[in-house]
Amino acid sequence: MELNSPWDGEQVRLRIVVVMMLAGLLFLGGSLWRVQVLHGSEHTERLDHQSIRRVRLPGLRGSITDRNGTLLASNRPSYCLAIYVEELRQPGRSGETIKEVERVIREIGEIIGLPAQVSRDDIRTHIRRRLPLPFLAWRDLSPESLARWAESCVSFPGVDIHIEPVREYPRGTLAAHVLGCVGRSSLSPEEKESYHFYLPDMRGQFGVERSFDTRLAGLAGGRLIRVDASGFKYNERFEREPRKGEDLRLALDAEIQALAESLLEGWRGSVVLLDARNGDVLAMASAPTYDPSKLRSQYASLSQDKSLPLFNRAIEGQYPPGSTFKPLVAIAALENGGVSASTLYDCPGYFEVGGVRFRCWRRSGHGSIAMRKSLEQSCNAYYCQIGLKCGYDRIYHMADALGFGHHTGIALEQEMPGLLPNDAWKRRVLKDGWRSGDTCNASIGQGAMLATPLQMALFAAALGNGGRVYTPRVVTEPWEEGDLIHEMSWSACTLATVRGGMFDVVEAETGTGRRARIAGVPMGGKTGTAEYGTREARRKYAWMIAFAPFDNPQYGAAIVLEDAMSGGRNAAPRMAKLMAGLFGSKPVFPDPEEAAAAAAAQEGATL
Repeated sequence: MELNSPWDGEQVRLRIVVVMMLAGLLFLGGSLWRVQVLHGSEHTERLDHQSIRRVRLPGLRGSITDRNGTLLASNRPSYCLAIYVEELRQPGRSGETIKEVERVIREIGEIIGLPAQVSRDDIRTHIRRRLPLPFLAWRDLSPESLARWAESCVSFPGVDIHIEPVREYPRGTLAAHVLGCVGRSSLSPEEKESYHFYLPDMRGQFGVERSFDTRLAGLAGGRLIRVDASGFKYNERFEREPRKGEDLRLALDAEIQALAESLLEGWRGSVVLLDARNGDVLAMASAPTYDPSKLRSQYASLSQDKSLPLFNRAIEGQYPPGSTFKPLVAIAALENGGVSASTLYDCPGYFEVGGVRFRCWRRSGHGSIAMRKSLEQSCNAYYCQIGLKCGYDRIYHMADALGFGHHTGIALEQEMPGLLPNDAWKRRVLKDGWRSGDTCNASIGQGAMLATPLQMALFAAALGNGGRVYTPRVVTEPWEEGDLIHEMSWSACTLATVRGGMFDVVEAETGTGRRARIAGVPMGGKTGTAEYGTREARRKYAWMIAFAPFDNPQYGAAIVLEDAMSGGRNAAPRMAKLMAGLFGSKPVFPDPEEAAAAAAAQEGATL
């Protein structure tokens, strides 16, 4: 019997081992193929989800210019010193990295000569919440600090210059209430779901910046950042470049705006100038004012200032219009109120109804007076009588059609509608019915009636252009004309009478607005003095509205001054300066305030 060799058993075991190894290698290869090829995309997607961070980059904001291309709002580069924390990362806990960042900040501060703008808590918060982004240790460095940094021979790994855009208003306070300002804002909930981090957007807070924010803001971009398990960035690439917003051209004329603002120096009030032919807002001044570039740092003090510098009096200020409302009453009476241009009423210096006396500014009275002269002299007694004659309903519907008591449609938020009272309003608010005294009050622009300077400028423009009421336009479009809201169907005779009276207000030697006269350019206008406050502390608003040139009006304007003496004394000389600047002329009469100041200075010099 033949015995098996022991080597035969060894060979069998060796073959088994080889087969098992081959099987293992095949299994391993299959597993690798399954992981890397068959399910590779799933694992890559999972890895990206764990390590990729999306950062939203704001679009660059568009510029704002006046109608002639003068720059009113733009962006300037703000140079910041940024610390890239991932390059300063220290072994161990995050506290060691925080200490290293603090050390670098101290050394940089000694070089550039500036104290630290950030604290330890700021660093800790950044590491916890915004670690992959650059940490801005200093913002808006001055040229001197930048020069010290550039000249330093010290090498700081992980530190570099970072540039971010800052909104700039190169003309300072000019047109601040129209332009508004910007601030930093957070994302909407929908946007927050799409991004892990975001750099703050500039968002419009007031004025044009807010009303046209979507057009100015541009399109946001994005950046992909890959982070490690600790959250430190180690790679990045752009996903989409940000895009610049649209540039806007305003209807404003910067030089006219500067002139309008100069007229309000030392006053609280407003000046509004419109193009009577299409409703373009050529100037809209409100005083006191502020610098939009400094609003963020000065907001607390400005918001508590009792003179209300943040208040846009041109569209938010609601004032009794006083005698500037009388041309409307005259038109209502002439058109359908049974009154003609030659209708006479007597003015003994007052008009009495229901035991209440409505006094005229001339205490001795105007005697028997007709329509045109009543406008020139601004006779209260006359307008109380024609108001009662034609009835308040006719006055109300005329004012309503001209836009009183309504928003004008201007593309600026915070506009107030004014107040056009009637019987229904009085019953709802004051729990009383409309009376004859209310009609008299309304007929002279007093009582509950309120209007904004913009509404009064639109009224002046409508008187000049024959009854066309436009939507006031702030932003011009090359292809777009001003929207015509309403065209009044006033008769030629009515217009001739009322416009003739307004011509006399300025051009007649006895007109209440004669101080608004300028050389070589006739105009029509109406002064007004509206009283407010208690009898013991009575104050006055001084008004004037005007259109010019008289025969072919280009402009409609309104001026209101708070706590003044009268429209003829305070507002009319400013209207003269405004119109003189527009037409390259000069006022016919000296400004009584300037004359009084000059006389006082001369007397002081003599003494």
